[in-house]
Amino acid sequence: MPIDCKKLKSIKEAISLIKPGARIMVGGFGNAGVPNMLIEALTESGARDLTIISNDLGSPGIGLGKLLRNKQVKGVIGSYFNWNPEVAEAFNNGEIEVTLIPQGTMAEAIRAAGVGIPAFYTPTGVGTELAKGKETKTFNGKECVLQEAIGADFSLIKAHKSDELGNLVYYKTARNFNPLMAMGAVVTIAEVDEIVPTGSLDPECIVTPHIFVDILCLGR
Repeated sequence: MPIDCKKLKSIKEAISLIKPGARIMVGGFGNAGVPNMLIEALTESGARDLTIISNDLGSPGIGLGKLLRNKQVKGVIGSYFNWNPEVAEAFNNGEIEVTLIPQGTMAEAIRAAGVGIPAFYTPTGVGTELAKGKETKTFNGKECVLQEAIGADFSLIKAHKSDELGNLVYYKTARNFNPLMAMGAVVTIAEVDEIVPTGSLDPECIVTPHIFVDILCLGR
C-alpha cells in the first residue's frame, strides 16, 4: 500500500532548516536511540556555533563526537560526557562551553519545557558545584535548587516506527530521552526505520503523539 505522509522529507531537506547558532536537542543514550543519519547530515551541513543538548556527546569522532571534532559546537548541555574525552579537552582549551546537569533533572527540565512549566525545584544537586549560583528554597525542611526548563529550536530524535500522521513507536531502551525531546523543541525532526499506514499501529504502543512531530525522515 503506498504511503501518504505529508510530514515526510529527505534527511538533507530536513537538516537544511537548521541554521548556524541553533540550539538542538539530540536523543539517545550511548548507542541506543541515537538519530545517526540526522547527525551525519548535520555534520555534512557544516552549520556552526551549535548548542547541543544531549545526555552525552557520542565518542571521539563518532555520533555527536563528529560535530565536536568538526568544530561545529559552541556549547553542550548534558549529564555524561565521559565517553568522549575530547569534550573535556575542548572545554579546557576554551573552545566550548559545558553545562553539566544531573540526568534526572535534565529529563524533567526538558519535560517542563514541553508542558510550559518555566522552572521547578529539586533537591538533586543541592550543596554541590552543580547548584552554584542557583536559587534555593526549603520545602518541608528539605533544601531544593531552582532548575529552569530546557527548551530548544530543534529536536533530532530516533523512533522505530511512525504512521503517516507521525505517531511514534520506540524500540526498547532506544526510547530513553526521545519522547521528552519530541515535546521540548519548536521543531521536532524524527528519524524512523519505517512509516506504516495510519491505523495500523496498536494505539497502546504509541508513545509520542503526532502533534509533537513536525518532520519525518526515513533513516534506512
